[in-house]
Amino acid sequence: MTVMLQDQIAIVTGGAQGLGQAICYRLAEAGCHVVVADLNEAAAAETAATIEAQMGRRALAMKVDVTQEAQVAEMIDRTVREFGRLDILVANAGILISGDIDEFPVEKWQAVINVNLVGYMICVKHAARVMKAQRSGVIIQINSKSGKKGSYKNSAYAASKFGGIGLTQSAALELAEYGVRVNAICPGNLLDSPLWVDSLYKQYARRWGITEEEVRQKYINEVPMKRGCTYDDVTNVLLFLASDQASYMTGQAINVTGGQEMR
Repeated sequence: MTVMLQDQIAIVTGGAQGLGQAICYRLAEAGCHVVVADLNEAAAAETAATIEAQMGRRALAMKVDVTQEAQVAEMIDRTVREFGRLDILVANAGILISGDIDEFPVEKWQAVINVNLVGYMICVKHAARVMKAQRSGVIIQINSKSGKKGSYKNSAYAASKFGGIGLTQSAALELAEYGVRVNAICPGNLLDSPLWVDSLYKQYARRWGITEEEVRQKYINEVPMKRGCTYDDVTNVLLFLASDQASYMTGQAINVTGGQEMR
């Protein structure tokens, strides 16, 4: 793909591993200088080092907890100090805890909301103050197909993602007059990601009394295109939304689900 985002400045929260890392790499390949923000500082530093060594872009690693407003504010301020501006914020940091609604510990339910929704709001709040002054910028939330349709025994995650779409639309309305666009991407199941391979297959296999391979096939069978979502599927759409090619798009939540979700 032709370089689309030459010398733009991007922050990616949860950028040290999995989909977040793939987003960091793809933005760097498209010409961005990247701030890799993550709770895992060592992994963030490794990702940043790879960007600088292999892609020739500047990269900065930061330890950031998106639920802590002071840390998010400093993330934004340090980015502007180091790079002079902020063009793209990708709000990717998130957690997933599942459970039966009648047994779900309230503190764990609240933890999911706090990271996935409140953390997203804090990031939008502090990115917006810089982007409004610039009169330009793009905010992209990594949402989920669970932001469009309820998810079985996943009430906290779905509630956080439904809320994220409401926040995306509301912020888009508020920031449009300043030239700032806000959109969300709703991926399907990233069946080869660390979240699935290291955790979810085991959880669901135990819960349903089937093998991990049967869990994988169950999810593939639910997709009309008969495959899981990949990092490339998500980052292809993300580059488009971040670029001027999407200059007339704001307040959207784009499905990347192989046809599994169609509204």
